[in-house]
Amino acid sequence: MAIRKIGTLTIGQAPRSDITPILDAALPVQVNCLHAGVLDGLDDVVIAARFAPKPGDALLTSRLLDGRAVVMGKPAVSDALQQKIDWLEAQGCEIIAILCTGEFHGLSSKKAWLIEPDQILPPTLNALVGKRRAGILVPLEAQIASELEKWRGAVQTPVFAVASPYTASEDDVAAAACSLQAQGADVILTDCMGYTAWHQAICARHVPLPVVLSNKLLADLLRNLL
Repeated sequence: MAIRKIGTLTIGQAPRSDITPILDAALPVQVNCLHAGVLDGLDDVVIAARFAPKPGDALLTSRLLDGRAVVMGKPAVSDALQQKIDWLEAQGCEIIAILCTGEFHGLSSKKAWLIEPDQILPPTLNALVGKRRAGILVPLEAQIASELEKWRGAVQTPVFAVASPYTASEDDVAAAACSLQAQGADVILTDCMGYTAWHQAICARHVPLPVVLSNKLLADLLRNLL
């Protein structure tokens, strides 16, 4: 039976004006899409109380409706993600796509087809890169240590640079791309759903390396699936 309704789930607030157009362009017209976010309907006080990182927490960052970036502790986000997955499934979503490249463990759905980028993108991109060296663009310096574990399947150990997709200037993004090239990267992989064609174009102007957008790759996979 053809799939008629899918849900997307960001760890920030939905709809994401940076990601939604990419998904809308990829999805067939007969497919309805319900967008949800972990932080939907929450103000700054509640977000800080529920999601502020605790000592030792792995960090995640996302975007609010007004364009501001927010940094959160991963354990709190993981708990909230499962609640939102359950809600999207109750709304009749047949596919639920997580719009975050972070690694999460134990997420599940009853019947809906749950698509988790952290289980799809690393092996896909490792196969694409092959024996070449990947340069990974990440939002936060604190994420690099965990990223090394995430990309453990790479033939060559990746190199990293930091530029937030939400707060970095054009100069910041260019500097990060140049840093990856200087470290020996053959291709740049954006390890956050928040990087867009704007970031891709900046990188292309400053380094002669392919730049793979995680959100575009996920959208292409969804389009083929649907």
